[in-house]
Amino acid sequence: MAYVITDACVSCGTCEGECPVGAISQGDGQYVIDADSCISCGSCAGACPTGAINEG
Repeated sequence: MAYVITDACVSCGTCEGECPVGAISQGDGQYVIDADSCISCGSCAGACPTGAINEG
């Protein structure tokens, strides 16, 4: 199941660099994860300083 970024995102960009498949990009107001590209590795969730990324 793909990971999702919640409203707790502060748009720091830390997660984008951690994604091994490039599934994370800047959206309107916060970062977003492309569910079709996400391999559910959890690297982004582990790197998020606000805990805004959860398995969806």
